[in-house]
Amino acid sequence: MSDMRQMTAKGRSIEDGSFAIIDSEAGPHQFSPAEWQIVRRVIHATADFEFKELTRFHPDAVRTGIDALRRGCPIVVDVKMITAGLNEDRLRAYGCSTHCFISDDDVIAAAKAANSTRAIEAMRKAHRNSLLDGAIVAIGNAPTALLETVRLVEETGARPALVIGVPVGFVSAAESKEAALRIPTPYIVARGRKGGSTIAVAIIHALLLLSTETPA
Repeated sequence: MSDMRQMTAKGRSIEDGSFAIIDSEAGPHQFSPAEWQIVRRVIHATADFEFKELTRFHPDAVRTGIDALRRGCPIVVDVKMITAGLNEDRLRAYGCSTHCFISDDDVIAAAKAANSTRAIEAMRKAHRNSLLDGAIVAIGNAPTALLETVRLVEETGARPALVIGVPVGFVSAAESKEAALRIPTPYIVARGRKGGSTIAVAIIHALLLLSTETPA
């Protein structure tokens, strides 16, 4: 796999300086070294140190996320903004594919017919297409997508490798993340209202970087 960091010396210098500032200002924490790489990349993407307090990891989250990427897992996302932010070359090196169904005609039709949401129906379509099992599910925008993922795990036996639950918002955002904390599936969650597609992208990129540094 190609280098996961900035491609120029100047870019690397800026990135290294940013992470040094984050490490200095963040202070002590209880994260493992690998978990901290993820949290500080989220802080780097948002300039928001509150994510140090908000981020929660299932004990197996980092390991299962790295293993899933190395297997070339599908990455199922709730919005195209996540897909647009991901580095295609980095994912292609492992054979990973990205899937976002929220704008599909059949998803829109199903949401209208059931008085549901496109995000819910998109997750259902991913499950019907056998994409959830072994996948990384990354949700940065739609709490209903996360709630539906939780339901699919609890009621239908869906088994994602990792759920990244960081939807932003005021209606059901915090509640959806609390629900994700209760499932047996490994998760990375940012509690509360804060979140967003940028954070989901940062987490996946951190896992990709860790995948190049962690022994198989």
